[in-house]
Amino acid sequence: LFKTALLILTLTFSSLAVAQTADEIIAKYIEVIGGQDAWSKISSMQVTGIAKQQGTDYSFTATYMSNGKTMIAVDMQGNNFVVEAFDGETGWNTNFQTFKAEAMDAEASSNYKLDSKDNLPNAFFNYKDKGYSIKFLGKDSFEGTEIYKIELTKKPLLVDGSEEENIDLYYFDINNHVPIAVESVVKTGQAKGATSQTLFSNYQEVEGLYVPFSQVDKFNGQVALEINFKTFQFNPEIDDNMFKMPKN
Repeated sequence: LFKTALLILTLTFSSLAVAQTADEIIAKYIEVIGGQDAWSKISSMQVTGIAKQQGTDYSFTATYMSNGKTMIAVDMQGNNFVVEAFDGETGWNTNFQTFKAEAMDAEASSNYKLDSKDNLPNAFFNYKDKGYSIKFLGKDSFEGTEIYKIELTKKPLLVDGSEEENIDLYYFDINNHVPIAVESVVKTGQAKGATSQTLFSNYQEVEGLYVPFSQVDKFNGQVALEINFKTFQFNPEIDDNMFKMPKN
């Protein structure tokens, strides 16, 4: 009986220790990128940069609001496109063939609404209030860097009307306390079933906040998109009308 009780206590404390370790990693991360108080005061963020895709470079401007509203517009060879926008309820973009705005379907908009709250500043910010959970999966290495692996479980996505798990794996640099990559399995769209990786690097301080200036998106290990950020603006004045889908 004593051994059984001791075993139960050991397992309980081990579980608590792992949970605490995950929380400590995230708490350190939030502190390193500027702190809870500083990011809580950010209601809008606008970034500019150059993206490279399939050998083509183009400039972009991305606007994010703390309420989830989003606008990502690109200038490609003199043509302006909205590649991703969200007005708080409905997602939309520009059709490259017709140059007209098109709304996402109801399911895609619902999924976008779930994830949009993670754009500013990140998915771990107030993660418990969002109904998320985290799990420490131990130490590992990623492309030669020693990392902590954190599993983030978010609210389920809708896929053809059914709920599916929504899990991201984050790799945190042990020395710098910031994520250098996030990995997940694509649930919807043409890339469904592919392993998606987003790599972050070149972290720099802007107005007291710490952000990555380089990003690489991969699918099944192949580079699909490279991004170099040029500017970050925090709390710029934003016209709310920009997020609304224009009438064609």
